[in-house]
Amino acid sequence: MALRLFRVLLLLGLVAAVYGSGVSAATKDAGIVSASERGRPEQARPGVEPVEPGRREGKVVLGVLGDPERFQVVMGQRSLTRLLIVGWGQGLSAGGSFADLLGTMGPLPMFGINAAGSISPLQIAQGSGDGYLVALSRGLHGWNRPVYVRPLAEMNGHWNDYCAYNADGSARGADHSTAAFRKAFARISLIVHGGPQVNARLGRLGLPPVSPSLASNPFVHVIWNPQGYGSPDVPGNSAAAYYPGDGYVDVVGDDLYDIGGRPQWAAAEALYNAHPGKRFAFPEWGLWGIDEPGFVDQMASFVRTHARVEMITYYSGRPGSIFDLSTKPRSRAEYRRAIVPLGR
Repeated sequence: MALRLFRVLLLLGLVAAVYGSGVSAATKDAGIVSASERGRPEQARPGVEPVEPGRREGKVVLGVLGDPERFQVVMGQRSLTRLLIVGWGQGLSAGGSFADLLGTMGPLPMFGINAAGSISPLQIAQGSGDGYLVALSRGLHGWNRPVYVRPLAEMNGHWNDYCAYNADGSARGADHSTAAFRKAFARISLIVHGGPQVNARLGRLGLPPVSPSLASNPFVHVIWNPQGYGSPDVPGNSAAAYYPGDGYVDVVGDDLYDIGGRPQWAAAEALYNAHPGKRFAFPEWGLWGIDEPGFVDQMASFVRTHARVEMITYYSGRPGSIFDLSTKPRSRAEYRRAIVPLGR
């Protein structure tokens, strides 16, 4: 019932922000942008200097899904990136621009796109979603500052409609196959990056061209973001099965939660090692209803010992949610001690 209600809310246009590691998305608090908020976005804060992605002198980009100002008060963290996740077709303001929304997301925005119940991977691959992608590409060109774009994250989790498998391990068919997903992701990546080569590269993939022509977006950094282990954990639902190829991925991401004291560090290590030429990030990480400072310390250790990690974003959710560190005194203290000093 909870999952059904969650899907209804997505279809009503509240924003898809979801996820977990092998657990129903219905239980996860969301960073929500409502339809009314999209029509009346906050004004971009004046004087916010853009931040380039990447690691600098051993320091990484720290971010949050949630209220960055509150998180700074509670945790002492200056968040350079804020993650927002919108449903397919959402994010446009009344004036038809993404700029106001991006302006609420810190010096280095992370724009996440879900596609729950609205469009299949095969439809995206074949161009049915190009109107939205072209508008996004143009919006990013107008923004003209560094930005992460994170499409269709946790694609190997059955709670996402664009996963190729149901929870019982049965396949969802050609429209949702891993092959369709790889081409859909490649199409998204090519269009948001823009430039004169887009249609030639789409043609080499056997995909229809996009119209009209698109300006180049040199400041866009696309994140491919599975979970380390598939859910269901069957061979066809591995992270590797969804990888579109190096030419369509700027950053490899992993979402890692401590659920019941069982964070999947081995899967994170394997994903990191599988893509030695790619920058790495944890676009979502958090404590799922427990106060466990050891998990926080493990994250700090992973960052220190893995030189390609450039960004970690804590999933804070709403005040009082199961992820909120203000309700976890031991983890809150460890976060301040071990994570905050890692920030640039």
